[in-house]
Amino acid sequence: MPTVRLHHLPNLITLSRIALVPVLILTLVDRHYGWAFAVFLIAGVSDALDGWLAKRLGVQSQFGAVLDPAADKLLLVTAYVMLTILDHIPFWLTLTVASRDVLIVGGYLLYTSHAGPVKMRPSIASKLNTLTQIGLVVLILAKQAAGINLPLLVTTMVYAVLATTIVMGAHYLWTWMVLKEFEP
Repeated sequence: MPTVRLHHLPNLITLSRIALVPVLILTLVDRHYGWAFAVFLIAGVSDALDGWLAKRLGVQSQFGAVLDPAADKLLLVTAYVMLTILDHIPFWLTLTVASRDVLIVGGYLLYTSHAGPVKMRPSIASKLNTLTQIGLVVLILAKQAAGINLPLLVTTMVYAVLATTIVMGAHYLWTWMVLKEFEP
């Protein structure tokens, strides 16, 4: 039986997060919100664990640097699309979140095709945007799983996600087009 080398562990954890995406879809299609909440939390823990292990073991790689945010975006956009289909998140918000991600990926591909490889650094504001996006999903899944009704908090989070998503989309455009702040 082949053994898994320790330096592959962070990427295997990231791949397992990608494998959780269809599980999340199935639990949401069946409206098993408790299970969906658990799957989303496990994915979140795996995100923290893979990054921590990569740094701790000194096995950071270009493959992992691309795979990890791709797995994050796939999980988040899937959650937003499914929660929109189930009428828990407004379509316009999911469109905004997905458009920002398309902008980031498209900008990255366009920039690297013209300027060569580039190492991007997520800003504090970008991390805040991701945190608000995750927070909204967690709030809605918890609300549906436990029957807790907090409409003012949900509405506040919806608009916080909208605001941070728009600001960060503009920030990325500004960074790429004007400041060109990348790490070579």
